[in-house]
Amino acid sequence: MTPSPGPWLVVIDMQVIFGEPTSQWFTPGYPEVEPRVKRLVQAFGDRVIFTRFVAPAEPWGAWVPYYEQWPFALVPPTDRLYDLTDGLASDAHTIVTETKFGKWGADLERAMNGSSEMVLVGVSTDCCVISTALAAADAGIHVRVVEDACAGLSDSDHRRAIDTMALYAPLIEITNSGAVLSGVKA
Repeated sequence: MTPSPGPWLVVIDMQVIFGEPTSQWFTPGYPEVEPRVKRLVQAFGDRVIFTRFVAPAEPWGAWVPYYEQWPFALVPPTDRLYDLTDGLASDAHTIVTETKFGKWGADLERAMNGSSEMVLVGVSTDCCVISTALAAADAGIHVRVVEDACAGLSDSDHRRAIDTMALYAPLIEITNSGAVLSGVKA
């Protein structure tokens, strides 16, 4: 397969379950990063992939006690909790759905159409973003994490995750939305 030129914007789990203040999994920084994510989505046009976290139909292994702690999330993937936030994705965008924190795998790799570079944004920095970044980097993908377009469960959790990913340079690069937007070719 001939690599597709240019990076893909990968938007991690910008969903109702993480963005709605009444959700048990609400990510406090979500409202702050959402406008930056929207600007990046617009700038990348059709080179955007959205991911969704959903509960498995039947949890197994370590996921059993996890969902015993979070039974509210054991709803079908079609439940509105797992919907993407309104106004982010269009019909032109690919959506990759996974029942695991890390979204790197065959589906995301295929959606990137041979590209070896991703720009990563979304929630939460200290869970699904870092899980995706480390696995993608390990697979040879250059990952640019847009620090100000990601949110963690707290500012300190976000910072620790960013600092951890920075240790993987040059495979993982920490950047900001201004730098990414200035480099996007229309």
